[in-house]
Amino acid sequence: MCGIWALFGCDCSDLVRCKEALKVAHRGPDSFQINNLEGLKNSMVAFHRLHVVGGIGGMQPMILKKYPHLSLLCNGEIYNYKTLQKEFDYLFQTDCDCEIILHLYNEFGGKKASQLLDGVFAFIVIDTKQNCVMLSRDSYGVRPLYYVTTKAGVLGACSEVKVENILLLRTLTILLLRIRHFPPGHYMFCDIMKNGKVIPSTPTKFHRIDEPPAHLQYQRLELENGLEEETVKRNIRYLFSRAVDKRLMGSRRVGSLLSGGLDSSVVAALTAQKLKEHGVAEPLQTFTIGMNSDSTDVIAARKVARHIGSEHHEITFTLEEGMKAVKSVIFTLETYDVLAIRPSVPMYILCQHISRNTNNILIMTGEGADEVAQGYLHFLEQPTPEDGHKESMRQLQQIYMYDVLRIDRCTAAHGLEIRAPFLDHAFTSYYLNLPADMRAPKNGIEKYFLRAAFAGANLIPNNTLWRKKEGFSTGVGEEGTSWFEHLQQHLEGLVKKYRFARASQSYTHNTPRTKEELFYRQIFEKKFGSKLDRICTYQRRPKWAQA
Repeated sequence: MCGIWALFGCDCSDLVRCKEALKVAHRGPDSFQINNLEGLKNSMVAFHRLHVVGGIGGMQPMILKKYPHLSLLCNGEIYNYKTLQKEFDYLFQTDCDCEIILHLYNEFGGKKASQLLDGVFAFIVIDTKQNCVMLSRDSYGVRPLYYVTTKAGVLGACSEVKVENILLLRTLTILLLRIRHFPPGHYMFCDIMKNGKVIPSTPTKFHRIDEPPAHLQYQRLELENGLEEETVKRNIRYLFSRAVDKRLMGSRRVGSLLSGGLDSSVVAALTAQKLKEHGVAEPLQTFTIGMNSDSTDVIAARKVARHIGSEHHEITFTLEEGMKAVKSVIFTLETYDVLAIRPSVPMYILCQHISRNTNNILIMTGEGADEVAQGYLHFLEQPTPEDGHKESMRQLQQIYMYDVLRIDRCTAAHGLEIRAPFLDHAFTSYYLNLPADMRAPKNGIEKYFLRAAFAGANLIPNNTLWRKKEGFSTGVGEEGTSWFEHLQQHLEGLVKKYRFARASQSYTHNTPRTKEELFYRQIFEKKFGSKLDRICTYQRRPKWAQA
């Protein structure tokens, strides 16, 4: 996990050249570098690094002796870099996983290089021989990337929106109106003119989330043929076990978030199992949070922790502590979406505790399972299995704006790196291509087939395996009252009636519908102004959902 920033096509001499100005030091607290690129006019790049894989050679921008015309900025982890290095007989200059990108780019070009990578990434390659710059982002957008282009020939790219605060030149104020997400699973080439100006381009998709990734042809997968239920279940267990195993890559300690639900419990159990297989002596540390020791999630997680033998940590927070964190959470998330902010408050507090009180840096999480395996309760209402599949695909294509954004920002804000095995492309492409009726809920149980795949394995307690889906905002609350209900009740008296009555006049775009929405919107605009609306989207439910 790192923070990257690049600007092309304008005079950067007036730019504030200190890491505090970049606003993303939290993404890479170990090393920092900012510099101009040799031979390229009107350009500047910056990099904050979290040391996970590789030594000093992993500092960026990365320029190899073999390809002096190429420069790389990458926020990512490439899990199959050793496989590709061996397959194509590349001689590495560093011990960093990201180096493989430069070798692949040089031999195959940007599109195929992106297709061959098994990992999570947001990277920029500057090619002074071809006079171009390339941007690329992983299939689900697990690593963030924003970009801006202007007709005046300016291109900017950064890990977080708040980086726009460093664009102090008056000529660049137009960028504040056009900053947007770089779409996941896409790449983009922009030509660079002799004067450093950039010719704008459009992102192009390099693969779909439901098609098998190109990198699979270089991996030995022991998949069984056929769609018999037991065969499919074995394949699911095998692929997901691999997804967890490859995400243990790195030199820093691995911890796991644990809510006591199916997703986080399976991830934590497999993580503990794999660490033992790799000979790691220290036990897996697991972490849960609630408003008190009797919160639903805390009780459930405690039971799972005993089962898997983890060193378990229970963190509690009060309503006052939660309210105090709201402003920081909104600045961290860069959104005013209610369904993103509510669960992010306890998540933010939990990650802060992990960072301050433990030596865990790599954090395993269960994000993505609900989208892949149809875990949200509204999937129970799907008219047909085909409708459920379409909704699952829609949510996965947009997950970078919601759950992935939330978990990335909450961890990165505290110098932690998230690992999400349920968004492993080999696993998800297999699961999404199973028959739609096999993946649909059964007997009123969401994520039925995923649960059934792990039944009988004694990986987690049986009542955890079949525990009904419960929202994180509900599970961390007190008995009888969820966290978000406490929040709503508190804000009801905090926001004045007359301000809410004028909300439709003050906010014509995404008009706040509740006092809670208005409260978040006011904080957001104080932090970012009103010009970032187009990157802020409320989470949507399918038309057939009742709530």
